[in-house]
Amino acid sequence: MLRWRSPIRGPWLTSMFALPLLVGLPVVALTGLLDRLAYGRSQAIPDADAVGGLQLPWWEWPVSPSWLFRLTEGLHVVLGIVLVPMVLAKLWSVIPKLFTAPPRNPVRLLERLTLVPLVGSILFLIVTGLLNTQYDYVFGFSFYDGHYAAAWVFMASFALHVVLKLPTVVRSLRSRSLRAELRTPLAATRPEEGPDELVAPDPDPPTVSRRGALALAGGGMLFVAALTVGQVTDRFRATALLLPRGRTTDPAATERGGPNDFPVNRTFVASGIAPDAVGDGWALELTGGDAPVVLDRAALLALPQHTAELPIACVEGWSTLQTWTGVRLADLARAAGVPGPGGATVGSVEAAGPFTRSELGRAQVLAGDSLLALRVNGADLSRDHGFPARLIVPALPGVHNTKWVATIRFRRG
Repeated sequence: MLRWRSPIRGPWLTSMFALPLLVGLPVVALTGLLDRLAYGRSQAIPDADAVGGLQLPWWEWPVSPSWLFRLTEGLHVVLGIVLVPMVLAKLWSVIPKLFTAPPRNPVRLLERLTLVPLVGSILFLIVTGLLNTQYDYVFGFSFYDGHYAAAWVFMASFALHVVLKLPTVVRSLRSRSLRAELRTPLAATRPEEGPDELVAPDPDPPTVSRRGALALAGGGMLFVAALTVGQVTDRFRATALLLPRGRTTDPAATERGGPNDFPVNRTFVASGIAPDAVGDGWALELTGGDAPVVLDRAALLALPQHTAELPIACVEGWSTLQTWTGVRLADLARAAGVPGPGGATVGSVEAAGPFTRSELGRAQVLAGDSLLALRVNGADLSRDHGFPARLIVPALPGVHNTKWVATIRFRRG
């Protein structure tokens, strides 16, 4: 029979570990749901057939402020990773419960039963989320569908667990003084008093104090934060060692510090596009009006150009702020013969894959900073960043800022 003999385990320490999770995990869940809304109904992420009734009601994601998705996705991923050390500390503190006989008290039995979906779902979310940040899809199913469904399991079990355990947490926190514990050295550390299944009946001598355990968990969060938060800031990106993002691999734009030297998600080589498809013969086709309109890159450059500083933020959590120059989508709609568009479908030269097109709503097409970008930071786009033309729309998830654009079909309003 397993025996758990740590003298510092008990309801007070478990409740202390729970406090940052009570605040942080709802933020992670809420920002995850907001990110789902940002993808939009037509993007089919997650797949409606796969998640059934778990789909959220659709609403058009706003285009202002332009950094909205950068904020929600950055919070979701960075905070989710930063909380991992505290989640592990909390699991360590309650592990005896997983190996003891179920209680007969109905309320305590229900609380114990909530641990199964709660622990299972949060571990699933952590593992799949971390693998997604590294593009490592070894699990054999859609990350979006699996992560989204597991999130609902987590939110339901978390809410029920909080309702059942909150009185215990409050009572436990009042049982000991945090200030006194922070002043208690290892030699003076004693087991918690009173009967509780977390308190070892025959404890070993302490090897770490409670303040040491709190410092280890809190320090772990700070350490992970230091290695993660740089992914959402261009200035400190080199510190994001846990979430490295490759720079451009385009041979024509390999100069460090050059205009195209910023993170790229999907490279030109990975897209499988033939170089000739984006060469001198490339042209953009605009449809939706009375007749198709075809514009080559020279014709696009001859149209009025607009410059905007806009972020690209990706589902893996990283983001970057760059200065883009190109033709407003609203101007292209007028050129196509659709002066009052109700939306648009943007298609890529890339033929296969889930992100070869983007569906835009009316506000996204008409926003003043919504562009078909031709240049970035004063230079032509590199192929990795979408040459000859790419979509850039305020607050739109990065994967929907379609690269290597070939067609735009405007819908009449």
